Amino acid sequence: MAFQKSSHTFTKIHLKALHTNNFKILFALSFTMFINMLSYAQDTPKSGISIDRSVSDSLVVSTDSLLISKTSEKAQDSILKDSIKPKRKKELLENTVKYHATDYTTFNQKEHKLYLRNEATIEYGDMNIAAGNITIDYTKNTVYAKGITDSLGTYSQKPVFTQGSNVVEPDSILFNTQTKKALIYNSKTEQGDGTIVAQLTKKENDSVYFLKNAKYTTAEDLEDPEYYIRLLKAKIVPGKKIVTGAAGLYIYDIPTPVWLPFSFFPQSDKQTSGIIIPSFGEQNERGYFLQNGGYYLAINDYVDLAVLGDYYTNGSYGMNLESTYAKRYKFRGNLGFRYESLISSELGFPDYSKSTVYNLRWSHSQDTKANPNSRFSASVNLGSSSYYQTSVNQINTGAFLNNTLSSSVSYSKTFQGELQPSFSLTATHSQNTNTQQINMTLPTFQGSIGRIYPFASKTGTKKGIIQNINLQYSVRGENRISTTDSLFFKKEMFEDAKAGFQHTIPLTTNFKLFKYFSLSASSNFSEVWTFKTIEKSFDPVEREVITEDVNGFDSYRTYNFSTSLGTTIYGMFNFEKEGKDAKLKAIRHVIRPSLSYNINPAFDKYYDSYEVVSADGLTTSDVEYTRFEEGIFGSPGNNYSSSVGISVSNNLEAKVRDRDSTATEAKKIILLNNLNFSTSYNVAGDSLQWSPVRMSGGTQLFNNKMSVNFGATLDPYALDNNNKRINTFNVDNGGSLFRLTSANLTTSWSLSSKSGKANDNKRGIEENKRSGGRDDDLFGISEDFANQQINNEEEDDKEEKPSEFYHFSIPWNLRIAYAVNYSNSTRQNEISSHSLMFSGDIKLSDKWSIGASSGYDLKDAGFTYTQLRFERDLMSWRMNFSWVPFSTRSSWNFFIGIKSNMLKDLKYEKRNQADLQL
Repeated sequence: MAFQKSSHTFTKIHLKALHTNNFKILFALSFTMFINMLSYAQDTPKSGISIDRSVSDSLVVSTDSLLISKTSEKAQDSILKDSIKPKRKKELLENTVKYHATDYTTFNQKEHKLYLRNEATIEYGDMNIAAGNITIDYTKNTVYAKGITDSLGTYSQKPVFTQGSNVVEPDSILFNTQTKKALIYNSKTEQGDGTIVAQLTKKENDSVYFLKNAKYTTAEDLEDPEYYIRLLKAKIVPGKKIVTGAAGLYIYDIPTPVWLPFSFFPQSDKQTSGIIIPSFGEQNERGYFLQNGGYYLAINDYVDLAVLGDYYTNGSYGMNLESTYAKRYKFRGNLGFRYESLISSELGFPDYSKSTVYNLRWSHSQDTKANPNSRFSASVNLGSSSYYQTSVNQINTGAFLNNTLSSSVSYSKTFQGELQPSFSLTATHSQNTNTQQINMTLPTFQGSIGRIYPFASKTGTKKGIIQNINLQYSVRGENRISTTDSLFFKKEMFEDAKAGFQHTIPLTTNFKLFKYFSLSASSNFSEVWTFKTIEKSFDPVEREVITEDVNGFDSYRTYNFSTSLGTTIYGMFNFEKEGKDAKLKAIRHVIRPSLSYNINPAFDKYYDSYEVVSADGLTTSDVEYTRFEEGIFGSPGNNYSSSVGISVSNNLEAKVRDRDSTATEAKKIILLNNLNFSTSYNVAGDSLQWSPVRMSGGTQLFNNKMSVNFGATLDPYALDNNNKRINTFNVDNGGSLFRLTSANLTTSWSLSSKSGKANDNKRGIEENKRSGGRDDDLFGISEDFANQQINNEEEDDKEEKPSEFYHFSIPWNLRIAYAVNYSNSTRQNEISSHSLMFSGDIKLSDKWSIGASSGYDLKDAGFTYTQLRFERDLMSWRMNFSWVPFSTRSSWNFFIGIKSNMLKDLKYEKRNQADLQL
């Protein structure tokens, strides 16, 4: 006889021909019952025993295999005609079922149900159910899972339903193994950034769920969420979307008037395109406005684009294009273009004005692994000089005080070989926003070859004056443009462009002298090519000098010689006494004196002269000039120079006893990082042979938290009554040895508590730097709170769990910058600038933080640009308030919104902006 594997159900035998051979049928029935009893009658009442079985272990017998060979032919015909042989049915369970339970696993033959209790699990295909109680009904093909209620009424071991990447945690679940549909009661499932809690969920198939009376929230406390969106009905396609019917916002179970007839929540692990909700505000000068609203385009995995716009009810508008691109191990960058058309007052009024401003920013960096021999980089920030001062978009708040815009785009390549030739192409741009003067190089070409040692051996080290002789070749070409903001990128901008090349060949050597001195000598040859020169003449009628441009190739050559002698002197002062553990152990003083000599010949052959006639026409005089004096690489000198340079640099360090008793060595601290003096004496000069003495220095104080830099210029010569330098020493004129002509002092100090961070708004500072501003918040930071790209901080640093006691710590940080400049070159004896800037943040509690950026002009006695910041962490929400109390950009900005990127457009924002005069 043959046996067929089947599911855990009793065999049904179709006996439509019982009138034939009753003994055969009874035998088959008895044998079948015996097999089923052996297969299923297994109860395990003892706790702690687990059974791991497969449904394929049971056997069922088909009656067609029990036919006896000696049955009469008539009986066979009757059986065949009456269809005793049944058709093979499809198995009720298509996959192997694996189950496990801690207390017991029992099968009820009468009900055809399998019961599992305590830490029960079932695996069926890609489905997994874990619960306190699980019941499998083989007649209905269902699996029912629920938790366990103990004697105290505590409900534990709630079901956890997992299918693929979807995880649902309900109170109970009913699953059909044949249709794969399910009814899920009081489920909790994560979808994107949030969690859905539903009273009833119907699983239609692997990709569609229907919900009734559900809640969607991003709160961490699901038992008492601070907010949720109530969904009367909803459809979920995991990993793709959530589509709902009527949806309303509840805050701590209190309904709000915010209801929508339907809603759509995109769910995707990848970037998706979508609408960006604008921010709303009001300005007295331009009326109501919408800012930074538009559309986000996820073009592909490497490039995206945000198209944003601003609109004001008086007709002003703005546009902002922002794109970010990146390719792993290759490059990354961002590109932005902003344009604003601003209208003040009303047409027909005398104060009516209209202006347009724009700004272009581009940042590109190449991964060092992409190509070690070539590199491309870009840092561009150009546009209207008045853009950051007149822009009314809140995103530009931190760049309001910028007075310089600069750009650089460069490509460089180095070729392999013995000489290692290399070249680079660079385009630069520098723009003064106060004077609106723009200087550009389009482009700058630089090429060079490596150093060549013609007399050095190919192996071993180079020794002596001969073997260290080396030469190098470099070339630099520029196309320099100087223009103004009004002529930027117009044809007039290129008319006064200057171009030229400079070839340089330095020949140098160095060697040791008397063991302790280092002597170096160099000679430099330079040739300059230019494509435009000048010619000067004097017009006796108009009595003015006329300068004419002469187009055409021209060149000049110069050379010079220089040598320098230097050494290093070390001094050590020990303070540690025998038998005493002194706190100050030693001071080390390092002195590096240097003496140099330079010769620059006079190149008179490149000079011409023109004749100037006096007003009465009786006398004339010749004025020398060179046709190369307006060249981009300067002009050849016509005065012979032979000068001696003197410089001394100092460094002071100390060794002190370390406060750490376990330290084995003394701690090294810096007393003076550098203290430098330099001057020169012109041997070939007739007067004013000494140049002013320049002094500069710097140090670090308070465990390197405070940096101090200072400088001064000391002139040995006196001034006449017209405040001009004369060839008389100041000491011989009744004054001191040196006359202080200028001095400066700058300090910066950064303080923080042990738990305080240096700065909490890293992205806002990055926005400042991209706009050409400071790399700190002393001038304020961007206050567009709704812009997640700037203000949504990365939560990489996990904060410590707060103490149960209030005010257990108050993290804070403070940054101070002080600068003073003194001028006395013409006896003005004045402080030209004197300012103090400061910024800081204080975290009053785990949820409250305040910050401020301001400054004080000590010379003019007034506060500088000031920004006050307040932030409140509302768990799933964030509240911000920024206030600029005075200045031409006085304004305030209030924002409250959900942190989650999914619901970031669920917000309220109110702004009151400054009324800027264009």
